[in-house]
Amino acid sequence: MANLRNIKDRITSIQNTQKITRAMKMVAAAKVKKAENAVKMSRPFTFELYKMFSKVFESLGSETLENIKVKQEIENYPKLLEKREIKTVGFVVMSSNKGLAGAYSANIVRYTINEIKKALDEGKKVKLYLAGQKAYPALNNAKRNLDFEIKEVYTSIMDDPDSTNSLILAQDLAKEFVNKEIDSIELITTRYVNMMTYKVEKWTLLPVVREEEIKAFHKKEFDEEHKVEHIESKHKICPLSDFMPDLYSVLQKIVPMYITNIIFQAFLEAQASELASRMTAMSAATNNAQEMIRVLTIDYNKARQAQITQELNEVVSGADALK
Repeated sequence: MANLRNIKDRITSIQNTQKITRAMKMVAAAKVKKAENAVKMSRPFTFELYKMFSKVFESLGSETLENIKVKQEIENYPKLLEKREIKTVGFVVMSSNKGLAGAYSANIVRYTINEIKKALDEGKKVKLYLAGQKAYPALNNAKRNLDFEIKEVYTSIMDDPDSTNSLILAQDLAKEFVNKEIDSIELITTRYVNMMTYKVEKWTLLPVVREEEIKAFHKKEFDEEHKVEHIESKHKICPLSDFMPDLYSVLQKIVPMYITNIIFQAFLEAQASELASRMTAMSAATNNAQEMIRVLTIDYNKARQAQITQELNEVVSGADALK
């Protein structure tokens, strides 16, 4: 009797868990479609901004950027665009604030640790800026064996990855870069592919890469996979002397836009990837729960049948004894 009660309690417990996983799957499915649309709508703009900024940057040639007065470091484009020896690398790690998303956070942590090892092997110092708290415990434990610093943890940003939060992070990173606390900024994020697939990637934010090195949004296979249509501009970039207004005024506006938009795009890609991973994980958990319920139900029926058989045998034996 005790065994039957235990099996029934387990079935009830798994059924309750299944209700939760099914609800989480439905919530993630509803959110991931919106996140997917946001990613696909923002990619063409990000791609064109990449190209425009790259061409403006190429037009600088050997021109020396002038010193300017700025209110915030993100407006200080001469310092943000200067080339210098990379002694300290800043990794911006975009994970999540919530669990139950399968191996999503674990994949990001594994990729980040590999990148940290590469940088340390090259004799560089490493500082981490964590957007999302799920990666923090594992990376904090990794400090026992690896020499790096977790400089900042942004927990609230991943709850609402909008343009405002992207600007806040961009301003903090620009301040670190201008003050030479870090010499390069690498974004570790996940590129959304589809409902079942995402890829952990590293995007170079600063120092600025040349046009031929920009690969994240114009690879042929990427365009074909997502069928992203890129509108080619009919107007070519003018020579340095033909910018209206002057090139420096253009740079003062486009550099903050470039940095903020790349961070925002990384946020959108990470959010869509996380939701897709959670939907897949909750779907698998729901199916597994159903299979466990099926197996336990069979066990319960067998145990119940054995108990009934035993009771019948006892009744028959009792009846025989009375004859």
